[in-house]
Amino acid sequence: MHIVSLAGGIGGARFLRGLRETAPDARITVIGNTGDDITLFGLRVCPDLDTVMYTLGGGIDEEQGWGRAKETHVVKDELAAYGVEPQWFGLGDRDFATHIVRSQMLEAGFPLSQITRALCARWQPGVELLPMSDDRCETHVVVTDERGRRAVHFQEWWVRLRASVPAESIALVGVDSAKPAPGVLEAIEEADVVILPPSNPVVSIGTILQVPGIRETLLPKTVVGVSPIIGGAPVRGMADACLTAIGVETTAQAVLDLYGAELVDGWLVAPEDSGVRLDGVRVVARPILMRDPETGADVAADIARDALDLALELAR
Repeated sequence: MHIVSLAGGIGGARFLRGLRETAPDARITVIGNTGDDITLFGLRVCPDLDTVMYTLGGGIDEEQGWGRAKETHVVKDELAAYGVEPQWFGLGDRDFATHIVRSQMLEAGFPLSQITRALCARWQPGVELLPMSDDRCETHVVVTDERGRRAVHFQEWWVRLRASVPAESIALVGVDSAKPAPGVLEAIEEADVVILPPSNPVVSIGTILQVPGIRETLLPKTVVGVSPIIGGAPVRGMADACLTAIGVETTAQAVLDLYGAELVDGWLVAPEDSGVRLDGVRVVARPILMRDPETGADVAADIARDALDLALELAR
């Protein structure tokens, strides 16, 4: 069985770990968001690709969900002592090594897809991890603050401002001329089912869907999504701020409407959202919180199993 998943961020990475556990014999291809990518201190940083790679490879900081486990920040502190900006984005010492290797390979002319494959050779994530594109695409946000109306990189809005300044618009710069990375369209075409984890529907999965050719190739496939919204609130993070920026309500229904029945065949929601409906889409209510609220145990495998079972049923 070949499963394709579009993913970005902490929720997507944890879901993928559960999917790998529930389908150990399946071939899993992950198409990762690169709209969050940013150049810092002369190094190319790919937060979503690295979060997936570290999570599935056993190197993630489990408590915060991003960055390396047992991390130190000597280099960050030294850069701050020199007054080097930005100081709001903290890279750990172990993490720096990944970005140095990636940047050296980019400088040598290797595409991001090949570099990602080389990095994964160390981490052995158990999936094939592909960037959505080898071309540079960056998400920017238009805000109005004390400095006036301006566009900032998504990471500045998300990390430094904590999305506290309302986004007037969100744009993926460079996407119009971008092409899917090698293997992306082929993986989708060969897939038995496609699963959308509970990643941010605007700046993770929504970003991937903007790359020319990806959404179109997905349309004839059996696609099941897991809602990133439970009872009107994001499962994690600040997806509500992103949804508001594009004029979409923070509900499981609104996110399903955003994806559309043309794309999604099945939609997994929390029991409190069981009233969600869209013609042409099979909606199933199951517990979708990836950590048990009573025990704190990781139950991502149970959610992934429910999503996969629905997908296989619809694919028959």
